[in-house]
Amino acid sequence: MFEAMTNTLVMKFGGASLAEPEHFGRVADIILSRSKEFSRIVVVVSAMGNTTDKFLELAKEVHPSPPTREQDMLVSCGERISMALLAMALILKGKDAISFTGSQSGIITSSDHSEAKIMDVRPYRLIKELDEGKVVIVAGFQGVSAKGEITTLGRGGSDTTAVAMGIALGAQKVEFYKDVAGVYREDPKKNPLANLYTTLSYSDAYALMEKGAKVLHKRCIHLASKNGLPLHVLSFNDPEGKQFQGTLIGEVSYLKAPLYEEGALCI
Repeated sequence: MFEAMTNTLVMKFGGASLAEPEHFGRVADIILSRSKEFSRIVVVVSAMGNTTDKFLELAKEVHPSPPTREQDMLVSCGERISMALLAMALILKGKDAISFTGSQSGIITSSDHSEAKIMDVRPYRLIKELDEGKVVIVAGFQGVSAKGEITTLGRGGSDTTAVAMGIALGAQKVEFYKDVAGVYREDPKKNPLANLYTTLSYSDAYALMEKGAKVLHKRCIHLASKNGLPLHVLSFNDPEGKQFQGTLIGEVSYLKAPLYEEGALCI
């Protein structure tokens, strides 16, 4: 368990926001903008676009039922590509940044390949770099088992990585940057007139995901709820909320519950 780190923000960027090489400079600008308010920033990234799906297809071209250990070794490469490119984009803009794989970040998981659960987060290396003023970029969706094996967390695993990292570092909140403006009553891509929620309780957000909404993974909402960590869903195309406020998920009192409970990371 780590003490809360003052003025810490975790930002999570999904595959849509990192789909093309030119997107990395834009994401870097968003991070630089948030660094004016938060002195410590950790960024969790997904693989670019549909890279993970392509890796899974590639695996099946070689083996009809890929061994899950080797499949994890393969698909975990997608997030590593994203983290390295984003670090390069930030450095080009004059901001010190460093990338880490899930295992290097201290994300300890169960041994269940392709569906591992986070058991603990030991971000010692991250804290050192944050103390030196760097933006730290973490590969989502992956970790390492107690036996030293690379594991992946299943679909939506990067969302869970971001929340687990936020809890371990005592972050003020986790921001998720999506290709939609927030959480809607209905899919806005199918119904442009769908109502946008500006605030949601954890239970209401979880219920929406249960009904099929795919904005966040259910596991990350459950974990955030257990630890009182605020979540904020924002549009990648409107990062400062000038047109939309996004959707804030938490409790009415702006989530003043403890950010960490002993044993709460096992989900």
